[in-house]
Amino acid sequence: MHGLQCGFCTPGMVMSAVDLLKNKKNPSDQEIRDWLEGNICRCTGYHNIVAAVKEAASKM
Repeated sequence: MHGLQCGFCTPGMVMSAVDLLKNKKNPSDQEIRDWLEGNICRCTGYHNIVAAVKEAASKM
């Protein structure tokens, strides 16, 4: 899904995404964006990161 690019935000995004998916099995795009808010991503504007979290949710 190309959710990672420069790596600057990766640790925070991964930790936030894992926590989200522990609490909500099938989050909407907006729920993912809300949960990831506060993590600074300088590359993507979250689009591919949201797609990656949705893909992970579908496989968990």
